[in-house]
Amino acid sequence: MTKSKNLTMADIAELAGVSEATVSRALKNSELINKETRARIQAIAREHNYKINTAARNFRTQKTHTIAVVLLVDKEWGHEVSDAFLMVLLGSIADEAAHHGYDLLLSTNPHDIDDLADYYIDSKRADGLIIIGQGRNDPRLDRLAESGRPFIVWGAEMPEHDYLTVGSDNRTGAFEAVSLLVRNGRKRIAFMGDARHPEMEHRLDGYCDALRAAGIPFDANLVIPTDFSRSDGYMKTGHVILDPTFKCDAIFAVSDNIVLGVMKRLSEADVKVPEEVAIVGFDDNPLAVFATPGITTVRQDIRLGGKLLVRNLLDIIRGKTVDHVAMPVELVVRESCGKA
Repeated sequence: MTKSKNLTMADIAELAGVSEATVSRALKNSELINKETRARIQAIAREHNYKINTAARNFRTQKTHTIAVVLLVDKEWGHEVSDAFLMVLLGSIADEAAHHGYDLLLSTNPHDIDDLADYYIDSKRADGLIIIGQGRNDPRLDRLAESGRPFIVWGAEMPEHDYLTVGSDNRTGAFEAVSLLVRNGRKRIAFMGDARHPEMEHRLDGYCDALRAAGIPFDANLVIPTDFSRSDGYMKTGHVILDPTFKCDAIFAVSDNIVLGVMKRLSEADVKVPEEVAIVGFDDNPLAVFATPGITTVRQDIRLGGKLLVRNLLDIIRGKTVDHVAMPVELVVRESCGKA
């Protein structure tokens, strides 16, 4: 058979001595086909300049082979799409989607879209959605769940909401962070974060668990509502932490971004970290190790999280049973916590 740009999948199957279904999977790099067979089929396709007719395939299967990643983030809450955390998560999602033969449609902050199911799935823009940013209990997620369309959320499991999540064990991570501060002799530990967000609510629960376990009474005055940004961490430090009547000897912040703002303001005020105020953050932002002092933090496996979001969404699309995922976290100890 001579080389031709009009070769069909059946022709490739004949040349490779396999079924059309095997060719289809191999060209999508599916792990259902063994590595050697995949490589052989892909080599034949390259040799004959074979290109998948995407439009014809989508029409035939009624699938777009596209995943929409919807970022429900808001600058009002200190979210920035350019944040290192989001960049790593999006990169992992993109890599895993490509591995399964899917394209990505990235949509940022679609406030004017009330019906996410209709806009993304019913309109054939995507086969399923990955939602990043539970926000303050966005009612659109509940409506999306009621529609029965395939989607998954990065965040915390909430039994009162009928949708599946992939996230981290936020409560345990916060418990370990605050327990470390307690072991290092700290007794007035401030919490900086916005507990109206489900993940941050779980971190506040872990903070309270650690205080309770240490016999330290909870003091609501030590809870400082703070958004996710460095600027708000900086501002709240100036307005609250440095107030002479506040008197804390440690801070647990729900984001390393907040910690970076806190540390800058404390440095300007000549308050020593960790000697006077010990600090632990959350996320293990790439900048955490380069801060002075290095930031003790709770590491989330963000790359694994991106992979699981894609894999579990594809299982949902295929009608498989999927459960919530709360990934283990790791306490990374650096200088900011005042370790012994």
